[in-house]
Amino acid sequence: MDANRSLVAVSFGENRTKGDKDAAEWMPPTKGATCTYATDCVATKLPWKLTIDRAETKALRAVAARCRNTSVNFASAQ
Repeated sequence: MDANRSLVAVSFGENRTKGDKDAAEWMPPTKGATCTYATDCVATKLPWKLTIDRAETKALRAVAARCRNTSVNFASAQ
């Protein structure tokens, strides 16, 4: 699967807090981690052509507006 990004290990409590929530419903509590999380989210969804609903798009755009010098490069997985 040749992915440059992967899952990030977190504490049990953080994992339970996030659950199956998307970016519209959950962001990392550490402010410095939001850009990385949002970038990883987009970088994972784009190659696999996974859907992003309006609320998640809005949340990711809001985070992206605060992220300087961040880009997502991807190649289709299929």
